[in-house]
Amino acid sequence: MDGYSLDSLASFLEHARRRYSLSMPDRFSHDEAAHQFITEATTAAEYGKKDGLWEVLQGLQDRGETVSGIVTGWNRGGLLVRWQDLQGFVPASQLREVPIFEDDASRDELLSRWVGEELELKVIELDPRRNRLVFSERAALWGPKQGERLLAELQVGDVRQGVVSNVCDFGAFVDLGGIDGLIHISELSWGRVTHPGNLLHIGDEITVYVLSIDRASHHVGLSLKRLQPNPWSMAEARYAVGDVVEARVTNVVDFGAFVQLEEGLEGLVHISEMSEERVQHPRQLVQVGDAVRVRILRIESEQHRLSLSIKQAMEGSLLDEVDDEPFDPDGDEQGPETYLY
Repeated sequence: MDGYSLDSLASFLEHARRRYSLSMPDRFSHDEAAHQFITEATTAAEYGKKDGLWEVLQGLQDRGETVSGIVTGWNRGGLLVRWQDLQGFVPASQLREVPIFEDDASRDELLSRWVGEELELKVIELDPRRNRLVFSERAALWGPKQGERLLAELQVGDVRQGVVSNVCDFGAFVDLGGIDGLIHISELSWGRVTHPGNLLHIGDEITVYVLSIDRASHHVGLSLKRLQPNPWSMAEARYAVGDVVEARVTNVVDFGAFVQLEEGLEGLVHISEMSEERVQHPRQLVQVGDAVRVRILRIESEQHRLSLSIKQAMEGSLLDEVDDEPFDPDGDEQGPETYLY
């Protein structure tokens, strides 16, 4: 600033304020004016530089090129990485070697080992307005635009090989070799699944059915159960109304109990069909895992519904026992009449 008077500097700052809309109070000292201008001008320059970096990353993503990022830390979901002046994130499921966490302590121990390492990454999501930048190390192993090519050639109904890349409460993600697809928990099995982790684990190699494709949002829906016969399609051929069959309790709720006749074939025993006596809650009579005999009251294959009864199965078994007993007209005992109600 040598060679400029404070008055000329103040005049310059006033012109700059009007031109660049820099905020300045009506009255302040020349020193305060100079400091505020330098601060705001520096901030504007930093924002301009970051805007340029976002544009560079957008171009790299569009071309499928990789970048190098330094791991600076971690959180519950994965690694924090820095690329130039931008902070990004690598989900644990997007690491080349996906770590398996047994608890919070093991998560911290495993993820902390990456701090300070330089990773070869691909941008998989960026949003400058939300300051959101997500990288993938696994995607960097794929060739340029491999994911785009795979997405373009995928068709609903395809059967593909993949590797389970992540398991969460609502399903499992599968790496198809350039793009990840999701198997929703409802598409894992025709039977009841309490948690996807009971069926699949990270690293499992599996065969999947392509259920849906949204190319605009890069979402691929997958299914495991569609590769297996639908048990409901044969329900009415295998069972009939009135049949008494063995079943296992899979869930107990306030209004009754769900029981499984076979894998994927589950029905409801309403609380009113559990006992002749008044029942406050189904857990008074059955627990998950119990083996029970049920009578089939109704079969609705298209709606995937079975109406079942425990109390009518008990009545039926008692009547069958009565029918099997020989009748003795000279006998003193009243016999089977005591079983009827």
